[in-house]
Amino acid sequence: MKKALITGITGQDGSYLAELLLSKGYQVHGIIRRSSSFNTGRIMHIYQDIHEQDGRLILHYGDLSDASNLEKLIHQIEPDEIYNLGAQSHVRVSFDAPIYCVDSVAMGTLRLLEAIKNTGALEHIRFYQASSSEMYGKVHAVPQDENTPFYPRSPYACAKVYAHHQVINYRESYNLHASNGILFNHESPRRGETFVTRKITRGIARILSGKDKKLYLGNLDAKRDWGYAKDYVEAMWLMLQQEKPDDYVIATGQTWSVKDFLDKAFSMVNKNWEEFVEIDPRYYRPTEVDLLIGDYSKAKEKLNWEPKTKFDELVKLMLVEDLKLEGINIEKLDLI
Repeated sequence: MKKALITGITGQDGSYLAELLLSKGYQVHGIIRRSSSFNTGRIMHIYQDIHEQDGRLILHYGDLSDASNLEKLIHQIEPDEIYNLGAQSHVRVSFDAPIYCVDSVAMGTLRLLEAIKNTGALEHIRFYQASSSEMYGKVHAVPQDENTPFYPRSPYACAKVYAHHQVINYRESYNLHASNGILFNHESPRRGETFVTRKITRGIARILSGKDKKLYLGNLDAKRDWGYAKDYVEAMWLMLQQEKPDDYVIATGQTWSVKDFLDKAFSMVNKNWEEFVEIDPRYYRPTEVDLLIGDYSKAKEKLNWEPKTKFDELVKLMLVEDLKLEGINIEKLDLI
């Protein structure tokens, strides 16, 4: 039985990845931060089903800021694969708390890499790093691929660039099987409610239920390459199954604006978004990333991976789940 260790297991990607690995027969270990409130909502259903059956999902308290604990966990678990998904991942928040963000994203990755080295596990561990399309920032080429230069435009993106290059450094210096997945925006019903796509679908549900009258957003012209998180975690796993480690762009090859997402989501419930959306300058970034669109041809060729879920499908599945959360009868609503 293979063993995997996931940082950020309670997040969107971590929960989908845990499901995937468990379905493939892995024993899955996840690192969670101690909190006075429950923060395991995205994985509780997995934990109850799997843990009660065979105990293959095991959670450990820890944090990417605690190097000694990371070493202890790696020594104790002896994982075959490590997936580093833990981070303060909200770009706008990284401007407000840059030191915290950079410590979790950049130094957190370095602490994890050092923990692998210090435990003598370099030879048998395979490592996945969650890199980000935000690293491209003010883009030098359209579309962006593995060779496009980075031009980060936020503390979060700068930290991701640092982590990305440290992974390459450990791969080349210590022969660690370490791969970077440069994932473009990927969404799902498990996306955090402060991220714009989920903010939109959750906002529509709250408006229809009468709880809210308006939805407040920032830049509607930003264009992103949006895919489905459940598709993307499969690419993470595929990277670690290759004989040689490498870096891969994971994307859909299509770009849509925030305005496009609004139009698609509101039209599904026969509403005009312009009647409900107001611009709030607080949500603007100090420096914006205007356009992201990925070229995933390398992943298609070498991993035999490509996205399965179209943009319209993604918007609908997110909207349906948020409508259900508000107790709205989907059948009576007759979604377009």
